[in-house]
Amino acid sequence: MARSPRAPWARSNPRKRAGKASKHLTPAQKSSAKARARRAGRRYPNLVDNMRMAAKKTSKAKASKKKSVKKAPKRKGTKKAAKKKSAKTSRKRRASAREKDPRGGLTAAGRKAFARKQGAHLRPGVTKTASEMTPQDMRRKGSWAVRFYGRAKLPALLDAHGRPTRHALSAHAWGEPVPKTVAAARRIAAKGERLLARYHRVKTGVKTKA
Repeated sequence: MARSPRAPWARSNPRKRAGKASKHLTPAQKSSAKARARRAGRRYPNLVDNMRMAAKKTSKAKASKKKSVKKAPKRKGTKKAAKKKSAKTSRKRRASAREKDPRGGLTAAGRKAFARKQGAHLRPGVTKTASEMTPQDMRRKGSWAVRFYGRAKLPALLDAHGRPTRHALSAHAWGEPVPKTVAAARRIAAKGERLLARYHRVKTGVKTKA
């Protein structure tokens, strides 16, 4: 009886044809191959028994690899927590937008929020003309002008898009034109110095009369 050309013993070792070293069965696989042969009534395992044990190893390795690359299960509540955090951030941004006057300075709501957070009682900027100002108004506006625009190194007055920054927009809240250049900011500071000098003259005059 002619042997089938498909029989494994009728073919050359595929690993040898590929130039790879042959793999040997592990002791556990050898024991399994012997047990398989005994069940079939053979004294020693044959090529088929050994091939079956080698194939089982490959199947187990593939299954182990497939299991290891499974996606990690998503943690429950992660999406919900992210959504909650996003909503909280949006609320904070809306509140911040309500507290800041887009033209400059703080709104009434902003001053109240500042008082709650830091305990400071801020008042609106003085927008009166010089002739209408009280000595207290002169002191407040003069102090603000020198503090904001009289410092040695000024913060940026324009952003990267050429728009006035919040520092520059503060001038609007005090009835002054929004400065776009350092020279314009220095003019506001000089006006503040004149107001403070006038305040001190008025204060000194009141003390002399008393």
